[in-house]
Amino acid sequence: MSEKDSILTVEVMDSDGSTFTLQEVCLRGECHAEFVIKLVSYGIIAPVEPAAEARQWLFDVAALARLHKALRLQRDLKMNLPGLAMSLELLDEVQEMRKEMEQVKRQLQQLTRG
Repeated sequence: MSEKDSILTVEVMDSDGSTFTLQEVCLRGECHAEFVIKLVSYGIIAPVEPAAEARQWLFDVAALARLHKALRLQRDLKMNLPGLAMSLELLDEVQEMRKEMEQVKRQLQQLTRG
């Protein structure tokens, strides 16, 4: 598999429950709040709990990682927001299927050993 064909997967392990304000997410993602608000409206990322105003939103580490992935896709592939939403959903499905395949492989190995 060439570097071009590889799929980036990010698995986030958040043990301390860190959250980030909209301003912190924008700083860490090097993007404008308007972009983050649009990502939320398209369901690409989500605040931990809904709030009346965007400036009250708190995001977890997984949302921050997804923001970075969305920024990379938009920058590298010039995707619009609906395209980003669909692409990230498909990447999530591929990642989930890979996990399931690994689990099935392990079960199959256990069955053939026994």
